[in-house]
Amino acid sequence: MSSVQDYESFLYFKVHWPAQGVAHVEIKRPEKLNAFKPIMFAEIGEVFLRLSNDSSVRAIILSGSGEKAFTAGLDIKGELSFLNNDDDMDPARKGWKIRHEIKKYQDSVGAIEKCEKPVVCVLHGISFGLAIDIATCADIRLCSLDTKFSVKEVDIGIAADLGTLSRLPRVVGSQSWVKDITLTARLFGPQEALQHGFVSKLLPTKDDAIQEALKLATLISEKSPVAVQSTKTLINYSLDHTIQEGLDYTQAWNAFAIQASDPTLAIKGTIERKTPIFPKL
Repeated sequence: MSSVQDYESFLYFKVHWPAQGVAHVEIKRPEKLNAFKPIMFAEIGEVFLRLSNDSSVRAIILSGSGEKAFTAGLDIKGELSFLNNDDDMDPARKGWKIRHEIKKYQDSVGAIEKCEKPVVCVLHGISFGLAIDIATCADIRLCSLDTKFSVKEVDIGIAADLGTLSRLPRVVGSQSWVKDITLTARLFGPQEALQHGFVSKLLPTKDDAIQEALKLATLISEKSPVAVQSTKTLINYSLDHTIQEGLDYTQAWNAFAIQASDPTLAIKGTIERKTPIFPKL
């Protein structure tokens, strides 16, 4: 198991281990509805980078602490450096600075998508703005029946710029619905999210959703890490490429991955009706 000390330095994220091979990451600012301020972007990126590189971790749960919110999004009352006026800079240099700040935040949120381990996101309560950016980076999304969603950015005078507009059209099947919710910033509920494929399952309460996520993550963690991480990589690659490019990439990938001991262990376990124990990756 990973050393707890490896993850204790984070101020706004709690990492604990509910099962062997499963890490549970909680956004930890419930008194502010888990709204993000600048340091939290740096932390979430570092948390998922460490988990991606941690061979003891095979699946990850992401949730928000407290009962009221997964996250209310950006803390618009906080100090955001890229929104500060700097009258000494010309528009080109000011724009260059803002672009780099946006990229930094995009990269931090994108660390969830780039994490080699599958991420199960549990949404509950208020899930506004940044919540959608984060959720679209996850591999599996669950929510409780009290969840209130909104792509809130147009209500604060900006277009969503941390991933929703790029990822949400891939996650769901309807561009009309994506434009509906992003242009209006209207609230939508868990049933509507399920109808359009944004989440794959609804649970009565947050606790029920956490338990369902733990069941999924535990099941995933028992599988071959070579097979699981390869599957995530190949699906994500294929989403951005043609079918033939995906097939070609899979050929090259599996030509090496299939040489692992994992297929032999998995087949033996199936024949003997025993759960195989796979080495760390």
